[in-house]
Amino acid sequence: MTNKFYPFYFALFISVTFLVIFFTLSAFGLIQSIENAYLIGEASRWCERVSDGLFREPVNTLSNLGFMVVGLIIFWTLCKDENNNKNPFIGINPISVLYASVVIYLGPGSMLMHGTNTEWGGWADNLSMIMYIILPWLYNIYSMSNWSKNKFLSIYASIVIIYSVARWFTDYELGISFNLFGVSIGLWVISETLYRFWSLSFRLISGLVGFLVLMIFGTMPNEVFNNLNEYWWIILFWLPGLLSSKKPRGKRSYIWYFAGMFAYIAAWLIWLEGNLTINPNSQFCNPDSLVQAHGIWHLLTATATLFFFYHYRSEKLT
Repeated sequence: MTNKFYPFYFALFISVTFLVIFFTLSAFGLIQSIENAYLIGEASRWCERVSDGLFREPVNTLSNLGFMVVGLIIFWTLCKDENNNKNPFIGINPISVLYASVVIYLGPGSMLMHGTNTEWGGWADNLSMIMYIILPWLYNIYSMSNWSKNKFLSIYASIVIIYSVARWFTDYELGISFNLFGVSIGLWVISETLYRFWSLSFRLISGLVGFLVLMIFGTMPNEVFNNLNEYWWIILFWLPGLLSSKKPRGKRSYIWYFAGMFAYIAAWLIWLEGNLTINPNSQFCNPDSLVQAHGIWHLLTATATLFFFYHYRSEKLT
């Protein structure tokens, strides 16, 4: 092996180090929730029975290894590449390393929540999701604007830092009915559609794509406009169109994008079945089963991140 594989080995070292520390602290009972100990023996919000063992939710914890494995696969793939100045998702560079790193972190973030059932674990889990989901739509805007690579990375880091602090002191809607994760799904689809069909006129109407995304996830336009105090953030649907001032110079193969979306939507439907807050009478909830709906959600969404990686690698300049 040559030196070019060092990023992979470093990522592997960090991943193994986290797991050793996490397993050790869990074995000594140092990080599990004490306040919620009364829930031991009951079904958790995510269906699995809360345990007094190594992890509060063993299956839902260990299924997050899928993210770490996928992230390491991405690192290995990037290390084998020859650097390509035309596509940031080919070869080792700041953008590709960022993508692979946030995929890996999805695993530890979620492990900390399901393994400990603590508030800070929930914060780490939510932050890992935000660190991933804002990256694709910011990258799409970067690809259709005059942003430099440093500006793109600075904006990304700023959003993550501001969100992490605000989320620590509030909740996942930041106290202002603003779910950045959900909104970012819409911004991703909008920016991806804009990349494919970019024109001056489409920039003006691209925000309407966001309403199609809302409908796919069960929220109809009449509900939105009847509750604008809750859905005020729909104005952000026009953010990609506003910032994407340049026609993209590349073309992407959308096979992997649709494969990723199919995997994600399938995972989301399964997630609904494993969420007892939303679906308290779920037929698919078996608290003592080794097959947990939420665990499948983890594995399918991990697979989706790999498909999306292939999607961005397919970009070729025209």
